[in-house]
Amino acid sequence: MYRATRRSVTISLLAMLAACGSTKSKFKTYNGPPVTQVVVNKGKRRMYLLNNQTVLKSYDIGLGNAPIGTKQFEGDGKTPEGVYFIDRFNPRSAYHLSVGVSYPNERDTAFAEALGQKPGGDIFIHGWGPEGNALAPKKRDWTAGCIAVKDEEIEDVYAMLRPGVPIVIYP
Repeated sequence: MYRATRRSVTISLLAMLAACGSTKSKFKTYNGPPVTQVVVNKGKRRMYLLNNQTVLKSYDIGLGNAPIGTKQFEGDGKTPEGVYFIDRFNPRSAYHLSVGVSYPNERDTAFAEALGQKPGGDIFIHGWGPEGNALAPKKRDWTAGCIAVKDEEIEDVYAMLRPGVPIVIYP
């Protein structure tokens, strides 16, 4: 009986070790040319990571659930338009990984407040996560105003970007 139990424990431990060794990290490394600018073309649903004028990577994207026009108020479902900066990284995002966009800027805040509204915030480039995996195949523009790429793609984006990189979002 002792021998059977010991064998069982040994097999269980080996199985657990094998499972641990096979998990793939979502954190990648990047050693290529630095990304000097992110360009988003909302109309074409494309995002480009550039080093000066050279496109390093490009991605199909999903936008806010009201994709036409620029973000003006909290809860409008729009993705902002204009020049912003990468300002934070969230490794524990509900959307796999996420990279923060510096919306709202002073102009956005002043515009919203002049109309008695809040400008909103928490705009990110993020993966699909469980919500996007359920929604994105049926509805391309499903976020609350963020820019969404597939989970595998946000892993590359997350590794390639640094704080302070400008992001230009065109209509």
